Amino acid sequence: MNPLMTQSWLDLAFLHWAADPADVAPLLPAGTVPDTLDGVTYVGLVAFRMYRVGWSRLPGIPYLGTFPETNVRLYSRDAQGRRGVVFRSLDASRLIPVAVARAAFRLPYVWSRMTIRREADTFTYTSSRRLFGPRGARSRIVLRTGPPIGEPSELEHFLTARWGLHNSVLGRTRYLPNAHPRWPLHRAHLLECDENLVTAAGLPAPVGEPASVLYSPGVPVRFGRPAPG
Repeated sequence: MNPLMTQSWLDLAFLHWAADPADVAPLLPAGTVPDTLDGVTYVGLVAFRMYRVGWSRLPGIPYLGTFPETNVRLYSRDAQGRRGVVFRSLDASRLIPVAVARAAFRLPYVWSRMTIRREADTFTYTSSRRLFGPRGARSRIVLRTGPPIGEPSELEHFLTARWGLHNSVLGRTRYLPNAHPRWPLHRAHLLECDENLVTAAGLPAPVGEPASVLYSPGVPVRFGRPAPG
């Protein structure tokens, strides 16, 4: 792949709740449908550290290209059978990357105050929205990492093995492919989750404990050029 962009995603917390495909379908770009496993789709709340975003083959940017991010995402499939992610919101702590991503890629980035703190095997991710989207939307996630996963379950593979995203640009659906190594996944125990980002993204509030809680130390990522969805 001749990369359009490069970056790394580090110290990821993957939280997922089961969802009714009928609730998700109206929120997806034209020409895509909810991707399902055994008739169920999922809503993801994913917090991590974006590291050194770069253009083409240029070195990644250390300050402006490095920041915490938390996204609310759905799972999609298009007529060509490509499975992807649809972002309902992406909170990030650097205003310039937020503005560029909104203008150039029409992605729903918002500017937020954010922190990621680690104490031994425990990670705390916080986010409080500042600009764009509903003001006051927030999240606080605390998890303790566990042992590595040798072979992901069918559900864990479904939730994490995604090689592109679908979004709508000027009324046309686009597919933006990405490439990265296989995720190094760990079991994780959710200690705290206080958030309203999911409802701020237009989805029903999650009910009960997540169906899946995972941690990954991260992967390097390359994005290719957009293609018709």
